[in-house]
Amino acid sequence: MKDIHAVFNGRFDSLGNIKISPLSRAYTFSDSVYEVIPFYNSNIIAFEKHILRLNKSCDSLSFCADIEEISKEITELIDKSNLNDGYVYYQISRGVDPIRSHMYEEDISIETFGYVLPHSFKSKNLKVMLCKDLRWQRCDIKSTSLLGNVMTMNSAKEKGCDEVIMHKNNIITEGGASNVFFSDDDCVFTPKLSKNILPGITRELLIKEITAKGIKVKEGSYNADDLLSAKSIWLTSSTKGLAQVVEIVNQKTNLEIDHKLFKECNNIFTSNFLS
Repeated sequence: MKDIHAVFNGRFDSLGNIKISPLSRAYTFSDSVYEVIPFYNSNIIAFEKHILRLNKSCDSLSFCADIEEISKEITELIDKSNLNDGYVYYQISRGVDPIRSHMYEEDISIETFGYVLPHSFKSKNLKVMLCKDLRWQRCDIKSTSLLGNVMTMNSAKEKGCDEVIMHKNNIITEGGASNVFFSDDDCVFTPKLSKNILPGITRELLIKEITAKGIKVKEGSYNADDLLSAKSIWLTSSTKGLAQVVEIVNQKTNLEIDHKLFKECNNIFTSNFLS
């Protein structure tokens, strides 16, 4: 951790030297939000969209964060790292309580923390598990309250899976750390945004680019059985890009690996953002 560039409350240091109070509300209540900002060939991918989403998350929890200063810290982290490909994890907490209390003090100071890591954006094939969505009802906020995701992801890991596809009352929501897409031979489908789904940046970029190329995209309400007839399923995120699902361990599928529509979407995304 000594070689990992980080920043805490505006002070740059190595990650191993940063210490956070046990009374930080990020620790005691997950009273915090975060962003993962990718960069490729030293170019930050959709930086303004990530900052806008971070700001919206802060507004949802009534955080008074200096987004302009935070933006500078994120770019400086990338510059200091001397990495070509990687991502910044950046977290904003309400601050440190004088003593643990559900009702926070109005005058505590916002706490900020971030670090940068190298990352390979090579597309991966995933084995996934279909599971119930255990999470709270405001998944549209990019909060660090991820216990439901952690529980389902590690349950899937025990079965040899890389990810999950979650459903609430049999309606597909999203992956454990991703958005869900699937296709037949002619159309791409993805769950429409709601409070149960994080508005993914990669999701937004992909829909915009493939629609511009004439590929039909339908956003709607889809149940788990809709995956039975899918020719291709993939998950998207800032670090996954487009990751193809090759197997759902607890549901039969008839997937075609490297199906033509997935390959076309992946090529469009890669040529626009990873080249």
